[in-house]
Amino acid sequence: MAEAYIVGAVRTPVGRRNGGLADAHPADLGAHAIGELVRRTGVDPSAVDDVVFGCVDTVGPQAGDIARTCWLAAGLPQEVPGVTVDRQCGSSQQAVHFAAQAVLSGTSDLVVAGGVQNMSRIPIAYAMTAGQALGFDGPFSGSKGWQARYGGQEVSQFRGAEMIAARWDISRADMEEFAYESHRRALRAIDEGRFAAEIAPYEGVTTDEGPRRDTTPEKMAALRTLVDGGRLTAAVSSQISDGAAALLIASEEAVRTHGLTPRARVHHLSVRGGDPIMMLSAPIPATAHALRRTGMSIGDIDTVEINEAFASVVLAWLKETGADPARVNPNGGAIALGHPLGATGARLMTSLLHELERTGGRYGLQTMCEGGGQANVTIIERL
Repeated sequence: MAEAYIVGAVRTPVGRRNGGLADAHPADLGAHAIGELVRRTGVDPSAVDDVVFGCVDTVGPQAGDIARTCWLAAGLPQEVPGVTVDRQCGSSQQAVHFAAQAVLSGTSDLVVAGGVQNMSRIPIAYAMTAGQALGFDGPFSGSKGWQARYGGQEVSQFRGAEMIAARWDISRADMEEFAYESHRRALRAIDEGRFAAEIAPYEGVTTDEGPRRDTTPEKMAALRTLVDGGRLTAAVSSQISDGAAALLIASEEAVRTHGLTPRARVHHLSVRGGDPIMMLSAPIPATAHALRRTGMSIGDIDTVEINEAFASVVLAWLKETGADPARVNPNGGAIALGHPLGATGARLMTSLLHELERTGGRYGLQTMCEGGGQANVTIIERL
């Protein structure tokens, strides 16, 4: 049976909105991660079969197939192609899936997978309003089929997160406690140097900018809710961020031919859909599906990285799976570290691999909620 190996994984620091990475061209951010990946693994870049990168809101400097642009901006061989993937917040996790699937199928031997997003330069609101300014309908309002199936229901991640909090009876206090712990864990990881091996500093930015040392439960409790009568605030939501990450996925043949050292094996990959209105609950059925397919239990997983789009997403997942909270996002998540949309999946995978290596864990599971009510699940085995 063919295998797909993770040979290398590296990321930039995650910059906070209008922070140290705000002025970086997305192609240069992605190029930095790719270039460092090539340097660290020692792979011959001309042997790479493809570059698969995730990115959301591919307009302006993120348009024009940013995967290809990042590779070329890194000064690497122009005969290597690139393709850009959009599965919303899971775009770069899907990039890893596509890379692994190419290797598992035997059609590729070496694939660079990752993602990039500069949300300071291209905020979500810009992409939406630019289309409206040109007279286009929103993604749902112009579809007769969508309207027939789902009516005029509001579709937003904020509403989905509120619906999850209500359905699983997750209080504002529960979410604020979780968010505070995310900052605490992230700051501990930074102070102990846990991220040092996975980060390639970029133009003077050496560490993640999102975690707040001055946050307190009292400050969180004083914030206004995102909607009247709601439970969510900015404190329990992921941060607008900038960053990039890249991984090298290799076949057994490539490992032998190029003298590479595999660090993990892709044990399982899948993606499932859920309610597109509630939207963010899909990691729950997706995780159940992955565990059934592998014959594993949640207790077999040593470390979990689930994206903290909102605190309610992770807390509902914890209730349904029964996972040990100590094993879930042990070094903080997007509430503290930030969520550069198209790069987050690869950032999570990079952090997951390094945490398994740090702790000696065997299996790691990654999942994240995505627009449209979808969720990817990847299980890796440290070697």
